[in-house]
Amino acid sequence: MHETPDMTASRPLGDLPRLLFGHLHRSDQQRWGQVYLQGLLRTHGKKTVRRMAAVVTGSEAASTSLHQFVNASPWEWAPARGELARWAARSLPVRAWTLAPAVLPKRGDRSPGVHQRFLPESGRTVNCQLGMGLFLDVGRAHVPVDWQLFLPPRFTHDETVRARAKIPATTRTQPLWDHALSLVREMTSWSHGNTAPVVADLTSLCDVDPLAWRLQGSGHPFVLALPGQTALGGPEVPPGDKESARGLLLRRGVRHPAGAGRHVVSHETTVRGLRPDGERTHGPGRLMAEWDAGSGRPGRIWLTNITDRNPAELLELARSPRGASAAVHRMGEDFGLLDFEGRSFPGWHRHMTLVSAAYACDTLGGATP
Repeated sequence: MHETPDMTASRPLGDLPRLLFGHLHRSDQQRWGQVYLQGLLRTHGKKTVRRMAAVVTGSEAASTSLHQFVNASPWEWAPARGELARWAARSLPVRAWTLAPAVLPKRGDRSPGVHQRFLPESGRTVNCQLGMGLFLDVGRAHVPVDWQLFLPPRFTHDETVRARAKIPATTRTQPLWDHALSLVREMTSWSHGNTAPVVADLTSLCDVDPLAWRLQGSGHPFVLALPGQTALGGPEVPPGDKESARGLLLRRGVRHPAGAGRHVVSHETTVRGLRPDGERTHGPGRLMAEWDAGSGRPGRIWLTNITDRNPAELLELARSPRGASAAVHRMGEDFGLLDFEGRSFPGWHRHMTLVSAAYACDTLGGATP
């Protein structure tokens, strides 16, 4: 990296670049980190390294340095993400830690994690990467602060494929619920005890029961969408006698007014837990859904272990995944989420870190920590 970036026309970013890149030991890494961040914010249209280099430095030749910074320069993304999370949490009160997927269409089969996936919402099968993000819901915005990349078995079982994508030897194929749990654990380590409810609708992607069990077992509050056919009941109820979540709300649910003619239906239930040491536990919980007066049935069903808040308030919190999905869409449209050109696992994570920082800076620009 020999070029010196011209930052005279840079967009003011406050102290965020210092926080993000302060752990980098080399000054040239810190400079190129700022150029990449500026490029994501200032380049219109597709954010290739060549176009970003031209916009920020005035020279397309600097694209080589940008490419090296993301794909080859040895720097860890976790410290930058931790700083981003703390910076965002200082900006506005955090209502929830929201988990949401990002489907990233790809050509070919060389990008890390690329696979064929059927998308129920569109009815299509796409060639894509699947990222799982953790977003801080601060009310007026959903700020992405951490990511996991789903890796099909061929990326971890085939050593040639692993080496080509620069996937660390310790990285393994995980079910999606485990990726979600890893995000929560990492955010917990960054938050210094200032946790928030985990909110997610992952029903189209994975079995959410293992995630709910482990969140309950660790004492973490959650609001998770459940398939209507999920069988529920305490430890004293034989498996054959357990009722479905939808059946419980239909037959035993209590309706509560939620304003504007809306109603919430809820039912007190038992939540299973699995502690880190493997011990099984049970605790109080609640099923809830917005009541669909037209069909006479509950809508999307949610399970929570939060019992000291009004069901209508919790159902409002359950809208958080929609905001996170909207953030994913905007990141793809305006901040280069879909534009990563590299084919390495570290490069993907660094790009996602910088895209998240650019989105956070733009979204929270008026809320200076």
